Amino acid sequence: MILLAVSCGGRRKSAVQADRPFPQVSIPSAYTDADERIAYGVEHYWDGFFEGPGRTDSAHVLGVLKGEVEQALSNYIGVLEALPLGKAQQGISALFDKISVRQQADTSDRVYLAMTEMVARYLYDPNSPMRDEDLYLPFVQKMASSPLTRENMRTACRYEAQMCAMNPRGSIAPDFAITLRNGTQVRMHSVKAERTLLFFSNPGCQNCREIIDALKTDSKVQSMVGEGRLAVINVYIDEDLKAWRDYMPVYPKEWLNGYDAAHIIREDVLYCIRAIPSLYLLDADKRILLKDPPVERVLQTL
Repeated sequence: MILLAVSCGGRRKSAVQADRPFPQVSIPSAYTDADERIAYGVEHYWDGFFEGPGRTDSAHVLGVLKGEVEQALSNYIGVLEALPLGKAQQGISALFDKISVRQQADTSDRVYLAMTEMVARYLYDPNSPMRDEDLYLPFVQKMASSPLTRENMRTACRYEAQMCAMNPRGSIAPDFAITLRNGTQVRMHSVKAERTLLFFSNPGCQNCREIIDALKTDSKVQSMVGEGRLAVINVYIDEDLKAWRDYMPVYPKEWLNGYDAAHIIREDVLYCIRAIPSLYLLDADKRILLKDPPVERVLQTL
């Protein structure tokens, strides 16, 4: 099980941490139900790391254990992603509490700075394949109010929390109109399909082209689009319409390819689009299923 396999083999040992890899979770045999085992594992995942003697001083976090800690965090996020959002948020919130308690026990330590930067890099960096604003939200909310956060960083944390709180999973995606190449306007909420994929892209963007190719070559996506079960709405939110029109041959004709003529999406901040490209997967009622996920997660979900 992923909770039990978090240490890395073959790493060079040091005098400080010669034979102590990242501690594994030992789930009591009394827990036989799969959901109960996962819940126990999530609750106690970090116990051996934060509560063991000397586990999390800066030498461990930033030095010899850095690779193990990063791998452990990656595995932990992977488990949280499989849980209902509310439980996953409780798990990441509990991690923040453990970090804070450990820092308060030794104010000269740097574990708070090291761990919060690591979590932010995994869950909030636009280039992270594990980014998840909904999961990052309770973590950054606590950072914004914690006295352990440097004062000059609290404003940034409050802004990040505000952005992460927009359009959470399960909420109705804000409606907007796009203008197609022939001048016809289409409202997003008027598009009928079992699933709708919002794709905010720019012409000439290499990462956008990679997503286009991934969607075009996926047989499941192609089948769903052909059957009308999946609508792909490709939205351009910037101003260079000539570049957008020149790039039109790249976009699949089966998609709804349009631009935001009134610049409502950007100026009214209907969506937090921190970087292009950005994806949102919606259900038949236009509720958000996935918010700015990597394309791989979209394909897995579909």
